[in-house]
Amino acid sequence: MPFLEAVRLALRQIRVQKLKSFFTLLGVMIGVTFLIAVVSIVNGMGKYMEEDFAGRLLGANTYTLRRFPYFGDATTEDEWKEWQRRPRVTHADVAIVRNSLPPGTRYAVESQENLYAATRYARPRQIDAHAVEGDYFSIKKYDLTKGRTFTSQEFELGATVIVIGDEVGRYFFPALDPVGRQLRIGGIPYTVIGVIEHQGNLFGISMDKTAFAPFLSPLHRLTNPRGDVDGILVQAPNDLMMNDAMETTREVMRGRRGLRPGQKDNFVMETSASALASFEKVKNIMTIAGSALPAIGLIVGGLVIMNIMLVAVAERTREIGIRKALGARRKDILRQFLVEAATLSTLGAVIGIGFGILGAKVISWNTPLPAAVAPWSLAVATMLGMGVGIVSGVYPARRAASLDPIEALRQE
Repeated sequence: MPFLEAVRLALRQIRVQKLKSFFTLLGVMIGVTFLIAVVSIVNGMGKYMEEDFAGRLLGANTYTLRRFPYFGDATTEDEWKEWQRRPRVTHADVAIVRNSLPPGTRYAVESQENLYAATRYARPRQIDAHAVEGDYFSIKKYDLTKGRTFTSQEFELGATVIVIGDEVGRYFFPALDPVGRQLRIGGIPYTVIGVIEHQGNLFGISMDKTAFAPFLSPLHRLTNPRGDVDGILVQAPNDLMMNDAMETTREVMRGRRGLRPGQKDNFVMETSASALASFEKVKNIMTIAGSALPAIGLIVGGLVIMNIMLVAVAERTREIGIRKALGARRKDILRQFLVEAATLSTLGAVIGIGFGILGAKVISWNTPLPAAVAPWSLAVATMLGMGVGIVSGVYPARRAASLDPIEALRQE
């Protein structure tokens, strides 16, 4: 029997036995739906991390000198304890690192804490407060919609001036121009001199609920009471210069801390690549864990297909006998039932792909989780559907092909 004829007969059986075919499709459809949805979400998160998250938080060609990694957790308790014993990165380190940098590089200092702010126009609310220094706004590519950033004199004097995010401006100064008005943090009034353009959300966390003041202003005593800094950011014009700057910074910090050649660094320089490496581990775990349920669904779907195909063989015993009597060979009967099982499961996979894509889109529309359909997952889902049908249909097909035509013709 030609392959296309076998497919046509399989589709006719689906039309004739709609309810049975629906339950045959259901297991594969559910498994593939979850598979596409999970892979789409994980793939979307990967793209989001690479193209948006890492770029916006760390910056291009940028590394951050820290006490220990900001992205990723310690793998063992001993490693965590070693991190806690490390000396802090202090503001005294900033000048040494800055003076060692090659020409063309930029630096910034950042210390951050969630603090309550208040104005006479709104109730107190927690914001993401940053004490910064250097070329912070340039490295982060923060453009302003109103006002200006800090002058060098305001940095040096630690002036009580502040640049706020879009959401802070809307909440604390409703229907007002924030520039020139005062925002109180820790009981100290800061004069608003600028408003950053809308930044949006990262995984549901608002990037506009922020405020920035000069590092030497009173704000740094609230963000880092010990006098240390969260990180020293360094940006180079290109990757090659960034690697040179990293090696220079490493040499300076090791010398400053008296580390011998055989000793490990007691600090870290974090880049977007190292941050994404930590995320890759999480991504792999999510993929494995998220594939468990679809795998169970596909196994259940395969068992359902096998049982229903066995029932179909019993119901169509007389038809098989007639076909054999008319000259159908054993391999023709085997192919017919295998193609029917594969067609049913492939159709279920195609429907599951549609529901999976729809489910991923619904999740991305209604939650902070991004979703991006991976083209390879569509091909894998289709092949899995076909494979489940073929594997599940082998036993029923062999049973049908082995029927004796005389005995089969006696069946009513």
